[in-house]
Order: sequence, then C-alpha cells, then structure tokens
Amino acid sequence: MGHVSKRLYSSASKLAVSTSQLKQFPPKEAILKPDSGKPNFFDPESWATLQPPPASALTAFAHRIGLANVLSSADVVRRACTHKSFVNLHAKYYPSSPTPPTNANLATLGNALMGLFASEHLHAAYPHLPTRVLKAAVSAHVGPLTCASVAQEMGAVPLLRWHRQPTTPMSPALLHSDALASIPRAITALVYQEISLQSARKFVQSFFLSRQVDLRSMIKFRDPKRALIETVEKFGHERPKSRLLKETGRYSNSPVFVVGIFSGQDKLGEGFGSSLKMAEYRAAEDSLHRLYLTRTPDHLLQVPSSTFPSKQGNIYKAGLETTYTPGVLGEAEILYASSGRSNIVAPKRPTLEEIEAKREGLDV
Repeated sequence: MGHVSKRLYSSASKLAVSTSQLKQFPPKEAILKPDSGKPNFFDPESWATLQPPPASALTAFAHRIGLANVLSSADVVRRACTHKSFVNLHAKYYPSSPTPPTNANLATLGNALMGLFASEHLHAAYPHLPTRVLKAAVSAHVGPLTCASVAQEMGAVPLLRWHRQPTTPMSPALLHSDALASIPRAITALVYQEISLQSARKFVQSFFLSRQVDLRSMIKFRDPKRALIETVEKFGHERPKSRLLKETGRYSNSPVFVVGIFSGQDKLGEGFGSSLKMAEYRAAEDSLHRLYLTRTPDHLLQVPSSTFPSKQGNIYKAGLETTYTPGVLGEAEILYASSGRSNIVAPKRPTLEEIEAKREGLDV
C-alpha cells in the first residue's frame, strides 16, 4: 500500500467515511499516471471532508438521541449536521454541483429558543438570582461550549461537515467547537418546526437544563459583609450581627473559628476560618448564597412556555392552553458585589416598624 493510499484510509477512518459507501475508491484524483508529467496536488483530508456520511450513520444518530420521528430522513439529519462554512469548501472543489443545504437558519432559530427556555427556567427556579449571574448561568447551560459538549456526547462529531476559517476583519476564526455547537441548536429548531414549542422545550430540558451547574462559584463578593447589611436592610429585617459559635486552638499554630451571622433570632449563615475575620467573611458570603440561591420547589416550578399546546397548532386559531401562575419576582440585584466600583448607594427602605407606625399615624 502506497503513502497516498495510507493517508486516504487514515483520513477516511477519522472522519467516519465508509469506503463501501463511495462510488469509487481510491478516487481518480488520487491516482497519478506515470506518463502524465503533471504534479499531483491531491489532499486526502479535504477529499474525506467532502464525502457525505453514510445514510446508516445518520439514521443511527437519529435513533440514538430518540428523535427518529422528527429526523425522519437522512437528508434532514445531514442538513442539521452541515455547517454553513462547508459551502465554501464544496464550491471550491465542485463548482458546478448544487449547493448543499446547511443548518444556518436552523441554528439561529434554535439558539434563540434555547436562550428563551434557559432564561425562563433559571429565572423561575432562582427568583433572587442577580442579573449578571443569571446571564452567566444561561451561558453555562446552553452556551457554545455546552452545545459542543452535548453534540460530542450525542456522537455527532463524525457527522459534522464544516471547514475551518481563519480570522478576518469582519468575523473571528471558526473553530471545531463552534461548528459542532450548531448541531444541537439545529435539532432544537427542527423539533420546534416539526412538532411544537412544548416538545422543543422538553428536548432542551432533557439534554441541557437537567445538568448540574455550580452557581455558587458564579457569585463573588468584594465585601460580602457590606453587601449583606444592605440586603438585610432592603428586606426590612434587623441589622445582622456576627457571633462566635465555636473555636479551637486559639493559641496554636492552626486555630479554627466558626462564626455565625444572625438577624434577630434568625441565623442567616455561618463560616469557618483560621481567623475571626476570615470566618466572618465566609459567614457573610454563605448568608448571601443562601438568599440568592433559594430554589423554587420542582412541583411549584412553572414557566410561561409550558402553557403552549403539546401538538402543532395554528397561530391564527386559538388552541388548548394550560393555566399559568406567575412566580414571585425576587430582589435580584446585589449593590456591593465583586467590583464595588459603581459608587451606587440605594435609597434607604423603611423598616417594618416604620411601616406599621406610618399606618397607625405615629411620627417616627
């Protein structure tokens, strides 16, 4: 076996191109005639990229993700796995052939739907989550890296058809992860297009929103004690106070202090550290995390898109819609968070005692 043939077989195996599905292998471009006298510029990797994946692999992919009724034909799956960058490569080698359909429009629609589903789910599940943290959580659930990871878990890597593009003044470089992320987005749009919005939401819930994301690491404070004081005053409770709960080894090389923060009789949080200042810092941070990461119980969780019918309907006719009870809007903003450079001081809110006194007509 010659060097070119070895490269052909290795490139085909990496890109899941089965030689049994090809009309001619090796291709005539790879065969160099001794008497031609012309140099051979055949690129086996580009040739393997241009070959369409076999129909059996496309059908197996649709059954593997449980969407065989939506991705009913191999052409639909092939379109969902074809990035728009593949058009330039195809036009370069086959200028007279028709342009293959891509998932550009489907990926755009799917990205908007996934952002909608993730935003309403996180806002309903964590009503007190700050706005910046909510945006970071949405990116962590349905962002490009997550979409690429889900596509890899689905087994869509061998089916992807794309072409790497360098950085231009108008657009950044196109990486493999960026092209791979378009596949789950396109599938979401296909589910929405073929079935309903409710089915698309269930698909995103199963593959993306059911994942565990550490939201505590996304909330950082420069001065958590100051932020806690402002937050407690905003809710009209007593000013928080720090209390030493436990300690050991105060005069040793490795002391441990446990500090709790209380608002009246209510314990807001606690923290430990090798010094009182560190323990108080962690206790204030734990108190804020307990507030802003308060989660709505699953049986009470309801999002606006859940009211749409589960079957395909007509936008010009009224359909069967379920009732929707909106959740409580939480106090989602942290005034003194990680930056602490805004110099914004919120207006002081009246306490519960001042409100009751004002109702009774007393001067305070």
